[in-house]
Amino acid sequence: MSNTNASLRRKIEGAKDLRSVVRTMKAVAASSIGQYENSVRAVGDYYRSVELGLGACLRGKKQGNPFTGNKQQSVSIDAVVFGSDQGLVGQFNDIIADFAFKTLSEQPGDSRIWAVGERVYHRLIDYGLPVLTLFKLPASIKGITALVGQILMESENLRSRDEASELYLFYNRPKSAAVYSPIAQRLLPLDQQWLSSLSEAPWPSKRFAQVIGESTETLAALINEYLFVSIFRGCAESLASENASRLAAMQRADQNISELLTDLNGTFHRLRKEGIDEELFDVIAAFDLLKEDSR
Repeated sequence: MSNTNASLRRKIEGAKDLRSVVRTMKAVAASSIGQYENSVRAVGDYYRSVELGLGACLRGKKQGNPFTGNKQQSVSIDAVVFGSDQGLVGQFNDIIADFAFKTLSEQPGDSRIWAVGERVYHRLIDYGLPVLTLFKLPASIKGITALVGQILMESENLRSRDEASELYLFYNRPKSAAVYSPIAQRLLPLDQQWLSSLSEAPWPSKRFAQVIGESTETLAALINEYLFVSIFRGCAESLASENASRLAAMQRADQNISELLTDLNGTFHRLRKEGIDEELFDVIAAFDLLKEDSR
């Protein structure tokens, strides 16, 4: 009986320690979600400013630019797939890897993939997709800027050798609470219909903006900013979804551990009560025996 009680005590203490770790991870995930969601909102405001700048540069112009093209003429697809470096995120990496595989399988031409996150990297390899580079996922908002710079440099190097290429983003976009959905966003070539809508959109103030200097250079700079802010937002939304998925997984683990502790404590108290009852019965039996002997 003592060995059983000691074993139960060790299990209870281990479950309590594990619950403490789980609750700490829950707190970290909840805190991270907030900062990434705030970053997405801030980037959304900047994205709107870039759209206004593009509209100002394109207003009244009919000629194309080197960043636009016909989708059917593309011969290769460059895809950036955002996943996670760490586990305990449920089906987060499986969902985005499966979505990227199905989407790219339906596209004509060859694919070249950059994986962001070690976990999704291995999922993409399992699907047989050609992964060129593995990028380490940033651990904070400050690290996203450096990652986006590396991705843009890789993309520019490939486009310099292959002009007929497309650039896609694949990531999980948060919806509500722990709910998220996989997203595929084509960045290049720029959508002509989208550009036309920007050039024809009404200006938010009475005085229209003027482009100072060479409009072509300004347009190219704004397009680079559009690429930067789009990839930055995709990374931030993916990180928010990752932490939301981890938070949901930790909540389930916390509930399971609490239920386990309830069962273990119930078993421990039941065995302890049985042991006390046995000891009381032994004392009573010994007392009765002594009374008979004294008679």
